[in-house]
Amino acid sequence: MTAPVVLITGASAGLGVDFARQLSAQGSRLVLVARRRDRLDALAAELGNARAVAIDLSEAGAAERLLADLAAHDEHVDCLVNNAGFGLRGRVAEQDGPRLRQMIDLNCGVLTELTRAVLPGMIERERGGILNVASTAAFQPGPGMAVYFATKAFVMSFTEALHEEVRGTGVHVTALCPGPTATEFGAVAGFETKPGDMFDKMSAQSGPVVAAGLAALSANRAIEIPGAANKIGAQGARFLPRSVIRRIAGVLK
Repeated sequence: MTAPVVLITGASAGLGVDFARQLSAQGSRLVLVARRRDRLDALAAELGNARAVAIDLSEAGAAERLLADLAAHDEHVDCLVNNAGFGLRGRVAEQDGPRLRQMIDLNCGVLTELTRAVLPGMIERERGGILNVASTAAFQPGPGMAVYFATKAFVMSFTEALHEEVRGTGVHVTALCPGPTATEFGAVAGFETKPGDMFDKMSAQSGPVVAAGLAALSANRAIEIPGAANKIGAQGARFLPRSVIRRIAGVLK
Protein backbone atom coordinates (compact mmCIF):
# COMPACT_ATOMS: atom_id res chain seq x y z
CA MET A 1 0.00 0.00 0.00
CA THR A 2 1.13 3.54 -0.71
CA ALA A 3 1.49 5.95 2.19
CA PRO A 4 -0.66 9.11 2.44
CA VAL A 5 1.14 12.45 2.59
CA VAL A 6 0.46 16.17 2.52
CA LEU A 7 2.22 17.77 -0.44
CA ILE A 8 3.13 21.44 0.06
CA THR A 9 4.60 23.47 -2.79
CA GLY A 10 6.51 26.68 -2.16
CA ALA A 11 7.41 25.26 1.24
CA SER A 12 10.72 27.02 1.85
CA ALA A 13 9.41 30.45 2.93
CA GLY A 14 6.44 32.51 4.02
CA LEU A 15 3.06 30.80 4.03
CA GLY A 16 4.68 27.53 2.96
CA VAL A 17 6.75 27.26 6.14
CA ASP A 18 3.71 27.90 8.30
CA PHE A 19 1.65 25.38 6.35
CA ALA A 20 4.38 22.83 7.03
CA ARG A 21 4.65 23.61 10.74
CA GLN A 22 0.91 23.63 11.37
CA LEU A 23 0.20 20.48 9.38
CA SER A 24 3.15 18.72 10.98
CA ALA A 25 1.75 19.60 14.40
CA GLN A 26 -1.49 17.88 13.36
CA GLY A 27 0.47 14.68 12.77
CA SER A 28 0.58 14.75 8.99
CA ARG A 29 3.51 13.31 7.06
CA LEU A 30 4.76 15.94 4.65
CA VAL A 31 6.48 16.24 1.31
CA LEU A 32 7.99 19.72 1.09
CA VAL A 33 8.69 21.14 -2.36
CA ALA A 34 10.61 24.30 -3.31
CA ARG A 35 13.73 25.46 -5.11
CA ARG A 36 16.02 26.07 -2.14
CA ARG A 37 17.34 22.78 -0.81
CA ASP A 38 19.13 24.27 2.19
CA ARG A 39 15.92 25.79 3.53
CA LEU A 40 13.90 22.67 2.80
CA ASP A 41 16.40 20.37 4.47
CA ALA A 42 16.49 22.59 7.57
CA LEU A 43 12.70 22.66 7.77
CA ALA A 44 12.39 18.91 7.26
CA ALA A 45 14.96 18.31 10.00
CA GLU A 46 13.06 20.64 12.34
CA LEU A 47 9.74 18.89 11.77
CA GLY A 48 10.95 15.31 11.76
CA ASN A 49 7.99 13.96 9.78
CA ALA A 50 8.78 15.58 6.44
CA ARG A 51 10.68 14.78 3.27
CA ALA A 52 12.27 17.53 1.17
CA VAL A 53 12.14 17.61 -2.64
CA ALA A 54 14.21 20.42 -4.13
CA ILE A 55 12.77 21.25 -7.54
CA ASP A 56 11.99 24.45 -9.44
CA LEU A 57 8.35 23.97 -10.40
CA SER A 58 8.52 26.86 -12.87
CA GLU A 59 10.73 24.75 -15.16
CA ALA A 60 9.17 22.79 -18.00
CA GLY A 61 8.33 19.24 -16.97
CA ALA A 62 8.94 19.91 -13.26
CA ALA A 63 5.45 18.89 -12.14
CA GLU A 64 5.80 15.60 -14.01
CA ARG A 65 9.16 14.95 -12.31
CA LEU A 66 7.64 15.69 -8.91
CA LEU A 67 4.80 13.23 -9.52
CA ALA A 68 7.33 10.60 -10.60
CA ASP A 69 9.26 11.20 -7.37
CA LEU A 70 6.11 10.62 -5.31
CA ALA A 71 5.42 7.39 -7.19
CA ALA A 72 8.99 6.21 -6.66
CA HIS A 73 8.51 6.65 -2.91
CA ASP A 74 5.14 4.83 -2.94
CA GLU A 75 3.34 7.93 -1.69
CA HIS A 76 -0.14 9.12 -2.54
CA VAL A 77 -1.27 12.68 -1.89
CA ASP A 78 -4.02 12.87 0.70
CA CYS A 79 -3.86 16.67 0.86
CA LEU A 80 -2.36 19.09 -1.66
CA VAL A 81 -1.42 22.65 -0.75
CA ASN A 82 -0.74 24.58 -3.95
CA ASN A 83 1.21 27.46 -2.47
CA ALA A 84 4.04 27.96 -5.00
CA GLY A 85 3.81 31.16 -7.01
CA PHE A 86 5.16 34.68 -7.40
CA GLY A 87 4.18 38.13 -8.61
CA LEU A 88 5.85 40.83 -10.69
CA ARG A 89 5.32 44.56 -10.41
CA GLY A 90 5.38 46.79 -13.48
CA ARG A 91 3.56 47.60 -16.68
CA VAL A 92 3.12 44.70 -19.06
CA ALA A 93 4.90 46.47 -21.94
CA GLU A 94 7.97 47.00 -19.77
CA GLN A 95 8.30 43.52 -18.32
CA ASP A 96 10.32 40.52 -19.44
CA GLY A 97 8.11 38.29 -21.60
CA PRO A 98 9.63 34.92 -20.66
CA ARG A 99 9.44 35.81 -16.96
CA LEU A 100 5.75 36.68 -17.32
CA ARG A 101 5.14 33.34 -19.02
CA GLN A 102 7.03 31.60 -16.23
CA MET A 103 4.71 33.24 -13.70
CA ILE A 104 1.61 32.10 -15.60
CA ASP A 105 2.97 28.57 -15.90
CA LEU A 106 3.75 28.34 -12.19
CA ASN A 107 0.77 30.18 -10.72
CA CYS A 108 -1.78 28.54 -13.03
CA GLY A 109 -0.31 25.69 -15.06
CA VAL A 110 1.56 23.76 -12.38
CA LEU A 111 -1.29 24.26 -9.90
CA THR A 112 -3.72 22.79 -12.42
CA GLU A 113 -1.41 19.92 -13.38
CA LEU A 114 -0.80 18.83 -9.80
CA THR A 115 -4.49 19.13 -8.94
CA ARG A 116 -5.50 17.05 -11.94
CA ALA A 117 -2.92 14.39 -11.09
CA VAL A 118 -3.93 13.83 -7.46
CA LEU A 119 -7.69 14.33 -7.75
CA PRO A 120 -8.74 10.94 -9.21
CA GLY A 121 -7.10 9.06 -6.34
CA MET A 122 -8.79 11.29 -3.77
CA ILE A 123 -12.18 10.72 -5.39
CA GLU A 124 -11.57 6.96 -5.48
CA ARG A 125 -10.61 6.91 -1.78
CA GLU A 126 -13.55 9.26 -0.98
CA ARG A 127 -11.35 11.62 1.01
CA GLY A 128 -8.73 14.28 0.47
CA GLY A 129 -8.17 18.00 0.40
CA ILE A 130 -6.88 20.57 -2.08
CA LEU A 131 -6.03 24.06 -0.83
CA ASN A 132 -5.11 26.52 -3.58
CA VAL A 133 -3.52 29.79 -2.51
CA ALA A 134 -5.15 32.62 -4.46
CA SER A 135 -5.29 36.23 -3.22
CA THR A 136 -7.61 39.16 -2.69
CA ALA A 137 -6.04 40.20 -6.01
CA ALA A 138 -8.40 37.66 -7.59
CA PHE A 139 -11.38 39.97 -7.06
CA GLN A 140 -10.32 42.83 -9.35
CA PRO A 141 -7.97 43.72 -12.20
CA GLY A 142 -4.58 45.05 -11.14
CA PRO A 143 -2.95 47.69 -13.33
CA GLY A 144 0.75 47.62 -12.51
CA MET A 145 0.59 43.89 -11.67
CA ALA A 146 -1.82 42.88 -14.42
CA VAL A 147 -0.61 39.35 -15.07
CA TYR A 148 -0.28 38.43 -11.40
CA PHE A 149 -3.82 39.58 -10.62
CA ALA A 150 -5.09 37.64 -13.62
CA THR A 151 -3.35 34.45 -12.48
CA LYS A 152 -4.99 34.70 -9.08
CA ALA A 153 -8.39 35.26 -10.69
CA PHE A 154 -7.79 32.00 -12.56
CA VAL A 155 -6.89 30.20 -9.33
CA MET A 156 -10.03 31.37 -7.57
CA SER A 157 -12.35 30.61 -10.50
CA PHE A 158 -10.77 27.19 -11.07
CA THR A 159 -11.01 26.31 -7.38
CA GLU A 160 -14.63 27.39 -7.05
CA ALA A 161 -15.59 25.27 -10.07
CA LEU A 162 -13.65 22.28 -8.75
CA HIS A 163 -15.32 22.66 -5.36
CA GLU A 164 -18.68 22.10 -7.08
CA GLU A 165 -17.42 19.28 -9.30
CA VAL A 166 -16.36 17.17 -6.33
CA ARG A 167 -19.32 17.96 -4.09
CA GLY A 168 -20.43 14.79 -2.32
CA THR A 169 -17.25 12.83 -3.09
CA GLY A 170 -15.60 13.37 0.30
CA VAL A 171 -12.93 15.63 -1.25
CA HIS A 172 -12.61 19.17 0.12
CA VAL A 173 -11.47 22.03 -2.13
CA THR A 174 -10.76 25.58 -0.93
CA ALA A 175 -9.26 28.78 -2.32
CA LEU A 176 -7.36 30.79 0.29
CA CYS A 177 -7.41 34.49 -0.62
CA PRO A 178 -5.05 36.43 1.66
CA GLY A 179 -4.52 40.15 1.51
CA PRO A 180 -1.08 41.68 2.15
CA THR A 181 0.94 39.24 4.25
CA ALA A 182 4.36 39.52 5.85
CA THR A 183 6.35 37.23 3.52
CA GLU A 184 9.06 37.54 0.85
CA PHE A 185 6.41 38.23 -1.81
CA GLY A 186 7.11 41.96 -2.07
CA ALA A 187 10.85 41.55 -2.52
CA VAL A 188 10.36 38.99 -5.30
CA ALA A 189 7.63 41.06 -6.97
CA GLY A 190 9.85 44.12 -7.15
CA PHE A 191 8.74 46.40 -4.35
CA GLU A 192 10.42 46.73 -1.00
CA THR A 193 8.45 47.42 2.14
CA LYS A 194 9.66 49.35 5.17
CA PRO A 195 8.52 49.15 8.79
CA GLY A 196 5.64 51.54 9.28
CA ASP A 197 4.72 52.05 5.61
CA MET A 198 1.19 51.35 4.37
CA PHE A 199 1.91 47.85 3.06
CA ASP A 200 3.64 46.94 6.31
CA LYS A 201 0.75 48.24 8.41
CA MET A 202 -1.77 46.34 6.28
CA SER A 203 0.19 43.07 6.29
CA ALA A 204 -1.11 40.12 8.30
CA GLN A 205 1.21 37.61 9.91
CA SER A 206 1.60 34.38 8.00
CA GLY A 207 0.62 32.00 10.82
CA PRO A 208 -2.98 33.20 11.32
CA VAL A 209 -3.53 33.32 7.54
CA VAL A 210 -2.46 29.68 7.25
CA ALA A 211 -4.61 28.67 10.22
CA ALA A 212 -7.65 30.31 8.59
CA GLY A 213 -6.96 28.46 5.34
CA LEU A 214 -6.64 25.08 7.01
CA ALA A 215 -9.81 25.64 9.03
CA ALA A 216 -11.68 26.55 5.85
CA LEU A 217 -10.40 23.43 4.11
CA SER A 218 -11.50 21.26 7.03
CA ALA A 219 -14.95 22.87 6.85
CA ASN A 220 -14.97 22.55 3.04
CA ARG A 221 -15.59 26.24 2.38
CA ALA A 222 -14.99 27.16 -1.25
CA ILE A 223 -13.35 30.53 -0.49
CA GLU A 224 -11.60 31.85 2.60
CA ILE A 225 -10.63 35.53 2.91
CA PRO A 226 -8.72 36.01 6.18
CA GLY A 227 -9.30 39.30 7.99
CA ALA A 228 -12.31 41.61 8.20
CA ALA A 229 -10.71 44.41 6.15
CA ASN A 230 -9.78 41.98 3.38
CA LYS A 231 -13.33 40.59 3.32
CA ILE A 232 -14.78 44.08 3.00
CA GLY A 233 -12.31 45.07 0.29
CA ALA A 234 -12.81 41.91 -1.74
CA GLN A 235 -16.59 41.85 -1.54
CA GLY A 236 -16.90 45.63 -1.89
CA ALA A 237 -15.63 45.32 -5.46
CA ARG A 238 -19.01 43.88 -6.42
CA PHE A 239 -20.77 47.16 -5.66
CA LEU A 240 -18.64 49.57 -7.69
CA PRO A 241 -18.32 49.94 -11.48
CA ARG A 242 -15.40 48.00 -12.97
CA SER A 243 -13.96 51.26 -14.32
CA VAL A 244 -13.70 52.62 -10.78
CA ILE A 245 -12.29 49.41 -9.35
CA ARG A 246 -9.44 49.18 -11.85
CA ARG A 247 -8.48 52.83 -11.34
CA ILE A 248 -8.40 52.42 -7.57
CA ALA A 249 -6.31 49.25 -7.92
CA GLY A 250 -3.90 51.05 -10.22
CA VAL A 251 -3.38 53.91 -7.77
CA LEU A 252 -2.60 51.50 -4.93
CA LYS A 253 0.32 49.84 -6.77
